[in-house]
Amino acid sequence: MISRTRKKSVELVETLLELIKKSFESGEDFPVSGFGKFSVREKSPESVVNPTTAGSLMLAPGKILTCRCSGRLRDKVNIEIRPVSNFRTYQS
Repeated sequence: MISRTRKKSVELVETLLELIKKSFESGEDFPVSGFGKFSVREKSPESVVNPTTAGSLMLAPGKILTCRCSGRLRDKVNIEIRPVSNFRTYQS
């Protein structure tokens, strides 16, 4: 049996996801503070090559979902490169 608190949490998350879906369907951006911004973008038609047949295909235009991460998230993900203090150089 699911506890009342867990059931309420599940309902809350499902409601949030429905709101996000509706914003995407209407073409609106969805920013998440400290994480990034999700956007719906128009994609133009594009010519690609089928690797199996080597034939050319034309992909139809459509919409795609993109995410641009925030600067704070990017800073946490990127690792700072520091010089190694005990690095030996070998001479040949």
